[in-house]
This record gives sequence, C-alpha cells and structure tokens, in this order.
Amino acid sequence: MFATLYLPNFYLQAAMRHHPRLRAQPVALIDPSHKKVAIIELNDAAEKVGVVKGMTPSQALARCLQVVIRTRERAQEKLIAEILLQHAFMLSPFVEATAPGVCTVQFTDNRQLIAKGSRVLGKLEKCEIRAHIGIASLPDASLLAAHLARPILQIDHPKEYLAALPIETLAIA
Repeated sequence: MFATLYLPNFYLQAAMRHHPRLRAQPVALIDPSHKKVAIIELNDAAEKVGVVKGMTPSQALARCLQVVIRTRERAQEKLIAEILLQHAFMLSPFVEATAPGVCTVQFTDNRQLIAKGSRVLGKLEKCEIRAHIGIASLPDASLLAAHLARPILQIDHPKEYLAALPIETLAIA
C-alpha cells in the first residue's frame, strides 16, 4: 500500500504560514521570478471574489481591492518541505519527496493506516500546515486520492473507484 501526503496550495501555505491574520482575507500568490508575473495560487476567499490563476496582480485587484498579493517565500517552502518529509517518516521508513508539497510513502504494515494518517495530520496541523492523505495500492492512485481527500481517503479498489470519476479529475493530479 502507498500513502501520499499532499499539501494543497503548497506555495501559498508557505507564504501565509506565519501570517494568521491573512487566513480570512482573499490572498493571491505570485512568483516574481517568472517572465510574466501572474497569480500561481490563491485561497478560497480570493476565488469567491472572482480572482483566478493566471491573472495579473492588477487584474486581481480590479476584481477586489481587498485581495492581498503575496510573493513566494522560498525559505519557508524549503522548511515546510522538510517538516512534511519528517512527518512522512513517522508513517514508514520508505518515503520519497515526490514533488513540492507531496511525499509518497510505501507501507509494509497495512494495519490502521487511517489512524496513523490521522495522527500525522494532527501533528502537521499543530505546525500550522494543512495536509491531505490518499491511500491506495498504487502510488499514482494514492496521489489522486490525496487530491480528492478531505482530509483522508483510502481507495481499496482503485479500478472501480477511478472508473466512476470524470476524466477531468485526472488533470488535478
């Protein structure tokens, strides 16, 4: 079995981690190192006021003057990635840092996976990090489950589960 620990809006979480007052406000994240500066991630509050990925900061502010524009904080991203990796090792010694904000864990002991995952999620929450966990027999299926989890989703029969999903769902993973 595999579990994927996934941090939704990884870059935004890193930029907002030590700014709790921003959590209720619409926030959009940009990467100033890109040739065309555009929003790369945003929170739910920003989505609700009409901001979307790919907009320029001025377009986002035209939609809502209260939108807070933040830039990526690479030092915080590195720190959160390390915290995620350390917490993944609480589940199993077989861990891979798969992508920014994503760790894949292989289990040799498949008992109480949801309970183990819940404990890790609780510990991450204490670090002010929001995570999801997907559990499946294949690593790709666990990644998709992590994207769909709220906060934990275990897929016991991937073929049947995946067959029922719309094809657009595959674009999120």
